[in-house]
Amino acid sequence: MSTADKGRLAATILRAMGLVAGHARLVLLVGHGASMTNNPHHSAYHCGACGGQTGEVSARVLADLLNDPQTRAALPDHGITLPDDTLFVAALHDTTTDHVALYEVNAPASHASDLDRAANWLARAAARNRTARATRLPSATPATVAARASNWAETRPEWGLAGCAAFIAAPRAVTRGIDLGGRAFLHSYDRALDPDFTVLELILTAPVVVASWISLQYYGSTVAPPLFGGGTKLIHNVTGGIGVVEGNGGRLRPGLPWQAVHDGTRTVHDPLRLTVMLDAPTSAIDAILGRHPDVARLFDNGWLHLLALEGGRVVARHRPGKGWRKETSGGTPPFNGNKPY
Repeated sequence: MSTADKGRLAATILRAMGLVAGHARLVLLVGHGASMTNNPHHSAYHCGACGGQTGEVSARVLADLLNDPQTRAALPDHGITLPDDTLFVAALHDTTTDHVALYEVNAPASHASDLDRAANWLARAAARNRTARATRLPSATPATVAARASNWAETRPEWGLAGCAAFIAAPRAVTRGIDLGGRAFLHSYDRALDPDFTVLELILTAPVVVASWISLQYYGSTVAPPLFGGGTKLIHNVTGGIGVVEGNGGRLRPGLPWQAVHDGTRTVHDPLRLTVMLDAPTSAIDAILGRHPDVARLFDNGWLHLLALEGGRVVARHRPGKGWRKETSGGTPPFNGNKPY
């Protein structure tokens, strides 16, 4: 890539994430993936936006790009200046063990203490998260959660994205301090930094679409498992490298296995249509949907709910085929993890 292309690409990515100013000395770019054994549906626990792979490659390539001196030199032409002491470090969060691997390739000695501190924080956060996840996984304890990844007979190594209920694109302040119950996709978005709404268009046509795939996969596998689910893991046979059958025959099964959405007693995924919340004017949202009819159909056909936010409150709701309905004065609070819309 030329220096100009590096700067242009880096600026686009940084703006899409809202990382245009106030950079810390250490910025972690964390992808996710899941370690487990003997699981034909392993890719379902990886990154949907990465084609069922882990996010390691994306994180490492982006860290290399943002640390490149040529990129740094070209960024000011796009209105972004990175501090000389800002270091981007790629990482991968293993969502089964909660271990976060840091890929500090060519990290300068000046950042050694920053990396040590970050590793310590991540280890402590991992321990807390394993404790929280153990309460939901059958027969799990905080000490045994990570071990499920290497147990070839484990039918429920983790819950993946079961329970997903909302997608929120807004400034982080809107959701900070709210217990979302691990049920919301969060995308940092500030309309003040997006005057022509190009970032909003990217969000609606990429992350929202991926979130819809994930939501509908869990939805179908829960409400109609014989038709859209993957059947039971206990008698799965991988067939042709493209699917599974139950036992020694039958049709190829799509979707998620029953054990991915059911704990043996009850379902662990609430089959809700994903609620998409955008901190943006309804006129801008309508203009984007007008240019992307395939995305608009997700809302017009009721597969996704669409709400507009302003100042951290819901100010309007999209009604399929009927336009927007304004909320009453003051609006309603944003998504609550325990009370999804």
